Amino acid sequence: MDAQIALIPDMFNYSTLMEIPFFQRGYVWDEDLWGRFLEDMEFIVKSRKPHFFGSLILKTGRERTEDDQFSVCRTVIDGQQRLTTLVIFMKVLCLKKNENSYFDMVFKLRGEGSALRLSMNDEAAFMQVMEAAEPVRIESDSKIVKAFNYFVENLDASKLDLLTIASKAQFVKINLSKEEDEQEIFDTINSLGVNLTTSELLKNYFFNKESLGEYQDKWVSIFEKNEDVKDYWNRELDAGRRTMIDLFFDAFFQIIVQDQTLNIKSEDSLLFLRRKRLANSYKQLIKNYYHGDKEIILKKLREYALKFQEIFRPEECDRSVSHEFSPARLDVVIFGLKNTTLIPYVLYVAMEAPEKLNGICEVLESYIMRRIIARESSKGYNKLFTSLIANGVLDETLLKQRLLNTEDGVTSTPNDSALLQGFKQSKLTNLQSKGVIYLIESKIRPVDSAVSLLSFNQYSLEHLLPKNWERNWSSAEFKDEDARKNREYRLLTLGNLAIIPQPLNASIRDGSWATKRKGKGKSKPGLARCAAGLFTLQDVVAKEQWNEDEILSRANWLFENSKNIWKY
Repeated sequence: MDAQIALIPDMFNYSTLMEIPFFQRGYVWDEDLWGRFLEDMEFIVKSRKPHFFGSLILKTGRERTEDDQFSVCRTVIDGQQRLTTLVIFMKVLCLKKNENSYFDMVFKLRGEGSALRLSMNDEAAFMQVMEAAEPVRIESDSKIVKAFNYFVENLDASKLDLLTIASKAQFVKINLSKEEDEQEIFDTINSLGVNLTTSELLKNYFFNKESLGEYQDKWVSIFEKNEDVKDYWNRELDAGRRTMIDLFFDAFFQIIVQDQTLNIKSEDSLLFLRRKRLANSYKQLIKNYYHGDKEIILKKLREYALKFQEIFRPEECDRSVSHEFSPARLDVVIFGLKNTTLIPYVLYVAMEAPEKLNGICEVLESYIMRRIIARESSKGYNKLFTSLIANGVLDETLLKQRLLNTEDGVTSTPNDSALLQGFKQSKLTNLQSKGVIYLIESKIRPVDSAVSLLSFNQYSLEHLLPKNWERNWSSAEFKDEDARKNREYRLLTLGNLAIIPQPLNASIRDGSWATKRKGKGKSKPGLARCAAGLFTLQDVVAKEQWNEDEILSRANWLFENSKNIWKY
């Protein structure tokens, strides 16, 4: 086994092929991890400091044949996700900087075939990305393509420098020979604490075997009091990547680090704003700004943790949402719609001005929902919400003013005109669309309605004009390609989407409008029965026909209701 620090040019060159075994899982990273990766790259360029991206385990691969372009083949045992993301990121960066020759030199074999070969499930999508000639979106459901699209939309080439990244992005490359057991090596590396969570690292930092009493009082009584408490803190979010306790320690740190009396140096602020290696940031903060006194932090820890547990409840997504603006209602926005970047600021307000919390929740919900509908990026949220803490924004009027006119102009609140365009034109994710309509429904229905509103998680999203419309809907007038494209586009917008308590039978879902409305008997109900009690569908099920004009009309109706709910 040979382990060494490696830069990007050390791993990728014109003659070395890195190959993902065909049996490995496919590419699974999503927007949260792409965002972190982009932040890391921007940090490297801004700080000009080396940054560690983790270890890669490579093993001597197959022998070269006469037809192969490579000289050496390495099988990737661990590090597939990071390597794949790196290559996609560099592809977009080089396209935007018009440095395609650099990309070909580093990431292609002798300037032709890709130096990274993915597993069978991802190969076609990866080649599609590698062959892209321009930094423009590609339509596909592949995670590979979605990663490409994310960087196309969010990567600012002016903030990035190829040579700096090439010289400062570091990996530990572990080369195994054919005779070495890769599974044993993999298990050993991961058993040595590489994957310890932030809370585990902090527990070991704050306490030792000589302070068991203090540990019981200041840790166990907060995070491990009983099974219910432990279940709360250990609840996994984001497909098992983060837990509630991880979110807490992130939020708590983002609050305490904004203390203006600490006079934190600018270089440290840059480090502290980042989420990776959070435990180390705690250590550096205490060492450099609290003179190594851990007790100062531990004294604050309890009250913040208890407040956190009180107001942040993912299970609100399994209950009928509150009609009134409140932390419970905002929990659907945070956990149901995955806007956890709100948490530090909301916790700060809850601690400093609890009487203002409901009003703050109203402003935040309006801000987030308007930006979702207008398809605005969430990339600047971390910086925005920590700045609100730093500036002591604890009044809803002041908060609204700041969100209307943010300093960067990029994270400002969309106006009514942008909101209307969003309802007419935005194609959101299914989760976002469901959230928009669900929260509108919760506000426009009478509080004393005879039919109870179910929880967010109990509704599914339905396309009124189905995606497979050509099967049972009139298509004679759609011989014109432009008309067809318009229909395909409109059916994905909010005016054509609805929430219903159960998915429709496939024969109903894709049936004609008459069939879809009425269903096929008791066993296969249509919209009329599924929509009972839903005010966002009352007018829809009364329509004798459903087409593009009706979709636009409903988009306008949704807009008129939403602008009064989420006030500008």
